[in-house]
Amino acid sequence: MKAVRFVGEHAPPTMQDVEKPTVRDPHDVIVRIAGAGVCRTDIHILDGAAPLQPAPPPPFTLGHENAGWIDAVGSAVSTVSVGDPVILHPAITCGICMACRNGEDMYCTSTRFPGVDGTDGGYAEFLRTSVRAVAPMAKGVLPATQAPLADAGITAFHAVRRILPELRAGSIVAVLGVGGLGHIGVQLVRTMSPARVFALDLTPERIELATRLGAERGFSTDDPDFPAEFLKASDGKGADVVLDFVGEQNSPDVALRILRPGGTYSIVGYGGRLSVPTVAMITREIRILGNFVGNYRDLVELMELQRQGRVAVSAKEYPLREAPRAVEDLRRGRILGRAVLIP
Repeated sequence: MKAVRFVGEHAPPTMQDVEKPTVRDPHDVIVRIAGAGVCRTDIHILDGAAPLQPAPPPPFTLGHENAGWIDAVGSAVSTVSVGDPVILHPAITCGICMACRNGEDMYCTSTRFPGVDGTDGGYAEFLRTSVRAVAPMAKGVLPATQAPLADAGITAFHAVRRILPELRAGSIVAVLGVGGLGHIGVQLVRTMSPARVFALDLTPERIELATRLGAERGFSTDDPDFPAEFLKASDGKGADVVLDFVGEQNSPDVALRILRPGGTYSIVGYGGRLSVPTVAMITREIRILGNFVGNYRDLVELMELQRQGRVAVSAKEYPLREAPRAVEDLRRGRILGRAVLIP
């Protein structure tokens, strides 16, 4: 089968012929990939800045944001059948460690992360995963168009769910970065809370997308006057929560400038550094919250919101062979929403 592989740091993703995966374990599921989302994590891996250290050695197939149809199942699998449309939680978990028992899949002590930790991912025609990672999709849904919900979606859902206890009617949530995750985050804050949503980005097209999806106001972080404008729009108080879907370059500084005293800086994107004087933590009583990927229940609940029409994905499709172009377009900020590779 065809697969797009990480072959070495600073090398473009490369299409290769590899062996089609087969069932090895009674709980294995083979999925025929309909779509695989392109994530900034893939760029970090290609650039030698893999999020998991030590970095896994090449080669391996990229892609941790996958949806498709069941192609084969192991002897212990009874919840899905061949031909079923499914979306995949990005992690393969053991189910028996204390984290799994508590429903905290992302903390599994034996986790494997296809496309990230050296396990082959979904930039391919087929993928092997575990039945524990499989979530059925509603009939009539096209899996390819929903693939970004498998990681971008549940990561945004996880981050929004964790701030819900702090949000009251009239609270202000600033969504910083309206990209693959942020455009979903805007919708989730509107759907799951009574808060007001302000969107911040560098590009007018993304700000316009955010307002189309329900943001009350949009601000260009390129405008030197935007902090004053933000403060004015928030009735002089600033943001109760900043959801930072960028996490690099100057986004931490931007977030802390617009956060009100007692507010929460919730970090989702990564790649940069955060430096906060301890006196600011004390005198402003701000809280800093890190977010990893969501758990399996987050994925199931998110897919229900999708079924109800409350969450939509803005996606640009590329043939699998054009993975290098999709990655470069993401790197250059040319994608509105999420890029999806179609085998």
